[in-house]
Amino acid sequence: MNDRLNMQNSIAKLFDNVIVEWKALGEVANFVNGKGHEKNIVPDGEYVIVNSKFISTDGKVAKFTNKQICPLFIDDILIVMSDLPNGKALAKTFIVNENNKYSLNQRIGGISVKDKKKLFPKFLFFILNRTTQLTKYDNKTDQTNLRKDQILNVLIPIPPLHIQTEIVRILDTFTELTAELTAELTAREKQYNYYRDKLLTFKENEVEWKALGEILHRTKGTKITASKMKEIHKNNAPLKIFAGGKTFALVNFDDIPEKDINREPSIIVKSRGIIEFEYYDKPFSHKNEMWSYHSKDGNINIKYVYYFLKTKELHFQNIGSKMQMPQIATPDTDKFIIPIPSVSIQNSIVEILDKFDALTNSITEGLPREIALRQKQYEYYRNLLLDFPKVQES
Repeated sequence: MNDRLNMQNSIAKLFDNVIVEWKALGEVANFVNGKGHEKNIVPDGEYVIVNSKFISTDGKVAKFTNKQICPLFIDDILIVMSDLPNGKALAKTFIVNENNKYSLNQRIGGISVKDKKKLFPKFLFFILNRTTQLTKYDNKTDQTNLRKDQILNVLIPIPPLHIQTEIVRILDTFTELTAELTAELTAREKQYNYYRDKLLTFKENEVEWKALGEILHRTKGTKITASKMKEIHKNNAPLKIFAGGKTFALVNFDDIPEKDINREPSIIVKSRGIIEFEYYDKPFSHKNEMWSYHSKDGNINIKYVYYFLKTKELHFQNIGSKMQMPQIATPDTDKFIIPIPSVSIQNSIVEILDKFDALTNSITEGLPREIALRQKQYEYYRNLLLDFPKVQES
């Protein structure tokens, strides 16, 4: 708490007697639209194509080209102009840190500061990033397509240059710390995957091998639409209904038939779109195009089976990729053969992997918790540092 108070006092002093000028973005910066690259994408091209996926993943997912159709230069600020309803990419920004490396794709805006002696580009990057002056155009129903004039009409606070650079220094400190923690987490995840694969590798004659359908009970879900899930969802309700990907609804027990409720620790098979497995040990159901497995055999630890299947997700994704809409069928999992060591070995593997998993994935402990806290801290101070005296938004 004292650290926060000290930081707040420092920020208050920083802003003492500061005069802030407000100008429309079009007065202080130039704007260009990106261009289509569809016919020029190559696996290992010389230039990175800056599209919405590249910006929304902070550069982790990229496509490449050998033709720099729309060149970009150091300090150019790039902004996502299109996104799905409730999307997190709309108006997200990226700042160019190297010449001759990037090419601007269509539906991404390119912004360059006219006078860097008055406006520090990195400061503008922070101001524009997910600004409510642009995210307000998301009506939560239709795809949002920002227009050039909407972007150029965004009002920009312009304090003295030394204030801008100090704000950037503070925010960069937070983002660098988060980046360091994220890099450490990535290294831990690789280590976790390595040891998980080693623990779950058995020779053919070392253990017994059986099909999932032989050792587990397969259960159906409930007949429900996405719109119905949305309609009956209640925050903090006790029963979780799973759909594809990360989609779910929380409902009351009497919202769906009792026969469709599963109360056993289970492996949920997400069989369409992104094919993956999820473990859940509280009451649940799922859409009826999915299925789940549980065990009533004391010699089978269902979580051991889950951990083994997680190592084989790529196998099932490859099966599903043969369909226009990626999907697998129940025989694909029922007939899948897995190693069955003694239950004591299964329990030991689960205990070890649970500890690794907590360190790499848990939001209540380990690095993910630290990263989440640092992100909240960054957002708090970002809002504080960029909270200049308001003007009326158009």
